[in-house]
Amino acid sequence: MSTIFSKIVKGEISCYKIAEDENYFAFLDVNPLEKGHTLVIPKVEVDYIFDLDGNTLAGLMLFAQKVALAIGKVVPCYRVGVAVIGLEVPHCHVHLVPLHNISSINFNNKKLVLDKAEMEAIAEAIRSAI
Repeated sequence: MSTIFSKIVKGEISCYKIAEDENYFAFLDVNPLEKGHTLVIPKVEVDYIFDLDGNTLAGLMLFAQKVALAIGKVVPCYRVGVAVIGLEVPHCHVHLVPLHNISSINFNNKKLVLDKAEMEAIAEAIRSAI
């Protein structure tokens, strides 16, 4: 069964795409903790990050690094944090969250509500910084 993330990769569900290559895909989280909160996934459907083969895991982190560096260039923040929870969607994903302080990456925080225009502007800014 296809996960929601696989449907996003296939274009069956719209997203605010940041970057893509043959193996990985990055897009804005629609329920962000902070402006610029991005999800990075492998295109292969694997639920648990540590079930990825070593090359795919390493490639995921290198792809995430490229995206995180772009986020840090365009989203005012102290740095970009990384979290892997893996309970929300049964498809491995990495959260890249702009940090202002330690509580910026607290998943119990109330999520931001951003309109489509703001999400598109953030996505475009990050894309242009890659």
